Amino acid sequence: MDTKLMTETARAMVARGKGLLAADESAGTCKKRFDSVSVECNEENRRAYREMLFTTPKISDYVSGVILFDETLRQSTKDGTNFGAYLQKNGIIPGIKVDGGVIDMPLHPGEKVSEGLDKLQSRMAEYFKLGARFAKWRAVITIGDGIPTRACLDANAHALARYSAICQEASIVPIVEPEVLLDGNHSAERSEAVHLATLETLFHELATQDVSLEHVILKASMCVSGKDNPKQAPVQEVAERTLRVLKRTVPAALPGVVFLSGGQTDENATAHLDAMNRMSPPWPMTFSYSRALQAVALKAWRGQAGNVPAAQKAFQHRARMNSLAAKGEWKPELEKQALAA
Repeated sequence: MDTKLMTETARAMVARGKGLLAADESAGTCKKRFDSVSVECNEENRRAYREMLFTTPKISDYVSGVILFDETLRQSTKDGTNFGAYLQKNGIIPGIKVDGGVIDMPLHPGEKVSEGLDKLQSRMAEYFKLGARFAKWRAVITIGDGIPTRACLDANAHALARYSAICQEASIVPIVEPEVLLDGNHSAERSEAVHLATLETLFHELATQDVSLEHVILKASMCVSGKDNPKQAPVQEVAERTLRVLKRTVPAALPGVVFLSGGQTDENATAHLDAMNRMSPPWPMTFSYSRALQAVALKAWRGQAGNVPAAQKAFQHRARMNSLAAKGEWKPELEKQALAA
């Protein structure tokens, strides 16, 4: 376990004004996104799409690391450079998603648990050799009638803690992602209560498994209203509730917190991050967005090589907006200026 390497990796991941690109969509998730722009979801198109993102000019000014899918870590640019090596050469840290997706939790209707711990130790050793220096494991917590249950919170936290220990043994920094879904009609207040219980459980389990908190990054969701709730909490309320939960649960030892966009609109994800960073949080807080960084680029690209410059411009803009938000320097007018340009 190389603690010096993990310290350097964790600090670089949350460097001021930089965040993570989550490009770890499975083939199934990628198909849904490609279907939306009428692009066939085959291996070559997935490779070309990722290359378009990774080769965007000046992207290393805003992106510190990229979370990759197993397939992507093994793919290369059209000139034959492995994606992991290409990213490293350009000052961006390669990471890897390692959970095996979510399955129904036995005896707990409506709740999920993530799988993928089997043989994870040997997989981690291989991923380190392939250049991955951090990893991600996602758990999902659903808010509904009578859920989440204590059993669901415990099972997912236990898996996240075991995964984290395996990562650190391989000198890889673990990102722990206990995503509280925005599906449902719950209030922001209910979301805050569930986030509180989720993170309390998670950090208790991390301590139980002897995980080094100095070498863990939290990927958190935000205390937003359920998407079916007609009354959506305003930006400042979401920021206040989210930061309050984090201050009550997240140890000061953590190097930083990154946020998922979780189905929010591009601008809302940016606005919420900006509002929290204007409140002087005790840790570096930045982004780890997938759709909120990629959606505009995918729409511009549409599988056509001739559209790459426009798609890269759109991607670079969203990365820059979130870089500003990570410093508490974003303004809505910047979006309007970009649209007018």
